[in-house]
Amino acid sequence: TSLSLTTSAFHIPHSSTNRINITNMKYTAALVLAAAVSTEAFGPFGAKKAAAPAPVKEAPKAGKSIAARVFEMDLFAPVKDQNDYGARGRKNLKQGTISAGSSYIPSGLSADEYNKIRKDASVKKEANYQRNVAKAGKFLDYTKFYIERGTDTNQSWAKSVTKGHRMAKTKYDWSGEEDKPLWAKKQ
Repeated sequence: TSLSLTTSAFHIPHSSTNRINITNMKYTAALVLAAAVSTEAFGPFGAKKAAAPAPVKEAPKAGKSIAARVFEMDLFAPVKDQNDYGARGRKNLKQGTISAGSSYIPSGLSADEYNKIRKDASVKKEANYQRNVAKAGKFLDYTKFYIERGTDTNQSWAKSVTKGHRMAKTKYDWSGEEDKPLWAKKQ
């Protein structure tokens, strides 16, 4: 007996599910082909490519490089001490003057009164600056501080309230005694 195959044996019915499967297979095949082509471009599979020619080295220039010129710049060259602490006094700084009719003057003040207030504030600011300039560069010797505190001989400083630290004076009373409500104050 001979085996006879007819075309009807390979007939695939055309349902919507089969059309979706065939479409998915086409997309999968295209994706696999694209992946193979892209890996071929980066892999060592193809023919060897000619090596790039070696770069031609130029002779070094006689002058300084740009980086050397930038890093060696001295922006304070014209006046070396213009940014030092206390240099404000050597600069020609002055406060502008207020004139009636062309300058802002707070309501209730005349131009002369406002100028006096501004001048007093300026004098106070300058006095404070000069006071701070006088303190500049004066430092406490750390070793001397340790010896005075007694760190080198005993540990009594660690039992104090401040743990051996010096406390700064403050402008306000932070104890809270002044602003307690009447019921909380000691009688």
